[in-house]
Amino acid sequence: MTDNSKAALLALVSTGLITGVAALSKAAIVDYHVLQILFFRQTIVFLSTLPLIVRDFPSSLKTENPKIHVIRLAGAFVGLTCGIWAVGLLPLTTATTIAFSQTFFMALLAVIFLGESVGAHRIGAIVVGFIGVLIVVRPGNDGFTSLGTLVAIAGAFGAGVAFISVRWLSQRESTATLLAYQTVFVGLFAAVPMIWVWKTPDLSGWILLVCVGLLAVPAQWIGVAAVRLGESSLLANIQYAKLIYAGLLGFYIFDEIPDQFTLLGAVIIIGSAFYIFHREAKTK
Repeated sequence: MTDNSKAALLALVSTGLITGVAALSKAAIVDYHVLQILFFRQTIVFLSTLPLIVRDFPSSLKTENPKIHVIRLAGAFVGLTCGIWAVGLLPLTTATTIAFSQTFFMALLAVIFLGESVGAHRIGAIVVGFIGVLIVVRPGNDGFTSLGTLVAIAGAFGAGVAFISVRWLSQRESTATLLAYQTVFVGLFAAVPMIWVWKTPDLSGWILLVCVGLLAVPAQWIGVAAVRLGESSLLANIQYAKLIYAGLLGFYIFDEIPDQFTLLGAVIIIGSAFYIFHREAKTK
């Protein structure tokens, strides 16, 4: 198998696990606060990265770009928190579809903060993708006044901010530093409110919350392995397999059936995002 073939398989596994984390979070949010779910997730992810952080300590915590880390951590915290909250408020497929708008926030932020060139093709693709989001949320039918829609879009924006920050930092900082700040501080952000929102889980609750973290760990590391092997344009397109996974899990676990507007919007969003990645790959 070629490296791209191996990366594609790993990416399919990683996206499946990520969607599984979302499905477990949707089940858990019925009984537990979104920050408690995030706290469990980040604690287990932190334990998985602890050997790497300790190996390079204290250099893993040294940085010359604290302001960018603050922006990155704020984006990651908003992205993760709103991502979990959104699947509790919306059908799994709808929340997953709106989350794809992260691609368009990334494209806009890359122009503003990274100085990447913008042309008619990228602007056109962003506009078309936004139309796809409008079709999914249907402004005339609660639309942007719907809490679930607002939360999902906020999560996509936060994820876009985090991604652009990591892109900038990855050229200047080590992997250990990036992992250390992400796992330690996002976990701390979620830990502080536990004083007010903690609910002691029963046995099934412990299993559910721990499984959220246990699935997130291999999803992260397998995703990293895929990135190291494959081309970014290939992996960027494979992420849309989440929609298939979300549709299947939503149907079999939560008895959810996506409506025609969600499916049409998903096709438009994926098509426009695919065009952005295709143009970038072609340009490079």
